[in-house]
Amino acid sequence: MTQLIDSALRFKQGVDESEQSKPLAGKSVALVFFNPSLRTRASMQVGVYELGGNPVVLEPGGSSWTIEHRDGVVMDGDKTEHVAEFVRVLARYSAAIGVRTFAALKNWEEERTDPLLRAFAKYSTVPIINLESAMHHPCQAMADMMTIREELGAERKRVVLTWAWHPKPLPMAVPNSFALAAAQMGHEVVIAHPSGYELDHELMALVRKQAAEARGSFEVTNDVDEAFDGAEVIYAKSWGAKQFYGAPEKDVAERAQCRAKWIVDEEKMARTTSSKGQAIFMHCLPVRRNVIVTDGVIDSPASVVIDEAENRLHVQKAIMASLFKR
Repeated sequence: MTQLIDSALRFKQGVDESEQSKPLAGKSVALVFFNPSLRTRASMQVGVYELGGNPVVLEPGGSSWTIEHRDGVVMDGDKTEHVAEFVRVLARYSAAIGVRTFAALKNWEEERTDPLLRAFAKYSTVPIINLESAMHHPCQAMADMMTIREELGAERKRVVLTWAWHPKPLPMAVPNSFALAAAQMGHEVVIAHPSGYELDHELMALVRKQAAEARGSFEVTNDVDEAFDGAEVIYAKSWGAKQFYGAPEKDVAERAQCRAKWIVDEEKMARTTSSKGQAIFMHCLPVRRNVIVTDGVIDSPASVVIDEAENRLHVQKAIMASLFKR
């Protein structure tokens, strides 16, 4: 990851040799979006173009056929094409396939295995780039680590991933990948969330292991105020509870009582500290203002959300350049 971030920084500065060689010249990259996107879609389209390639955007159920990913299923329902044909055809046309999926929040045990992403990987003969899946968002996490390094340097930081209220349940992909990446970078990782909103236990065990290997640390707390004390990075993100997959109305009712307590506001940010004064505030966007974070925080000098979003472009260019070095 460090090498990719180094490359992304060179792309941002306009000094990466890969940019000059146009590693995607004469190639196309298929970009498959199962759900809406602004930053991922725009940054990938621009990134492919700037590397000399041609982006081909497909939206199953919109600009292309609806997709079935399960093997052995009788396709007499609302799905038109199986992923086995969809992916193998795209692999004949393109040098890589980027795929963005979204957790349905219906079946935790099934969705935690990333079945749709795995189906793409199973049938593809070209590289698959995960542009967000049910469980992971690696491009976002690398852009996050790049942003922390740019803003605060490469040294270990106290990095807090804090849960926030949201009017509807959201997937765990962003918090999962952020926690993993921060642990791999050797930061002091703190995850704060209300009781009952634990992330995947196997993934958390991996975060703890990787934090130890990188000589960082890892802790989980249900005390949001304690988490903010001395934090140098505040990363806000909402996610749904796995026990409520398939029952969103119960999740909504459970989360309602947490709304006022878990918003990132000026009072909480005043408990933080960094070389810039207060901690930097981060969010993957889109963000609901005055729900997850107050206007006063997201519009303050502490907010780096726009830089963070820009860095998606540079990180993804670094990833694609590494796949297609000339």
